[in-house]
Amino acid sequence: MTSVNTDTSAQASAESTPALEVHGVRKTFEAEIAPVRALRGVDLTVARGTFLALMGPSGCGKSTLLNLIAGLENADEGTIMVAGEPLTEGSEDDHALIRRRHIGIVFQFFNLLEGMTVLENVALPAIIAGRNRKSAETRSRDLLDLLGIGDKASVMPGVLSGGQRQRLAIARALANEPTLLLADEPTGALDSAGGQEVIELLNRLHAAGQTIILVTHDANVAAAADTVLMMHDGRILDHVNPGAGSNGPATTIGTL
Repeated sequence: MTSVNTDTSAQASAESTPALEVHGVRKTFEAEIAPVRALRGVDLTVARGTFLALMGPSGCGKSTLLNLIAGLENADEGTIMVAGEPLTEGSEDDHALIRRRHIGIVFQFFNLLEGMTVLENVALPAIIAGRNRKSAETRSRDLLDLLGIGDKASVMPGVLSGGQRQRLAIARALANEPTLLLADEPTGALDSAGGQEVIELLNRLHAAGQTIILVTHDANVAAAADTVLMMHDGRILDHVNPGAGSNGPATTIGTL
C-alpha cells in the first residue's frame, strides 16, 4: 500500500512540475562587425498542457530561444529546465538523453529522410531511443492514423503534399511521447490550405493535453494558441491573449 501511495505522489509531483522553466538566459553570437546579442535575459515558465506561441519580427531571438530549449545550442548564461531536468548542465550525452525523453521538434522545412518510407521516418526516433522495432512501428502506425496519413505508411516522403509532409514531421516529433512539442514556423513552407491543416492538427493535439511551443511571425497562426508572447531585441515583452481562438486577433492584456 505504501508503494502505491508513493507512486501516486511521485506521479502527482511530476505532473505539477512545469513543462519548461527558463531563467536568465542569454545568448550572444560573434560576428565580424560586432557581437549579436540574440537573447538578453529571458525568463519563462510554461505549465503542462499549454499551447504557447512566440511572436516577433525576424531577428528578435524567438528561433534562438527555441533552439536553446531544444538543446540544439547552448546558452551563454542562465538555466533551462525541461520537465524538471536541467538542459544547461551535464554533458552532451546527458542533453541528448533529455531531448529523446522530453522534446519533439517540427521544422519549417520538414527535415525528412527522403530515402526512408513514411513509417520508417516516424519509427526511427523511437528505435534510436531504445524501443524495439515492433513496438516502434506500432506506435508509428497509430500516429500516422491519428494524423490522417495512415494510408501513406509505405510510400516515400517525396510523393506527399506539403501539408502531408508536415503531418509526417509532426508524427515523427511525437514518436517518443515528448513533454514538449516545439514547432519552428511549421506553416512557413506551406500554402494557406496546408497551413490551416497544420494549425487544426496542433489544436487537436493541444486538446488532447500536448504541451506545444510554436514560433511564428504570423498573427493568424499565433491566434491558434491559448497564450502568445511577443519578443523584441532578445527579450520577451508582452503577454497576449489570442482572443477568439484562430478566428480572432491577438490583443495585449499586460506585461509578463
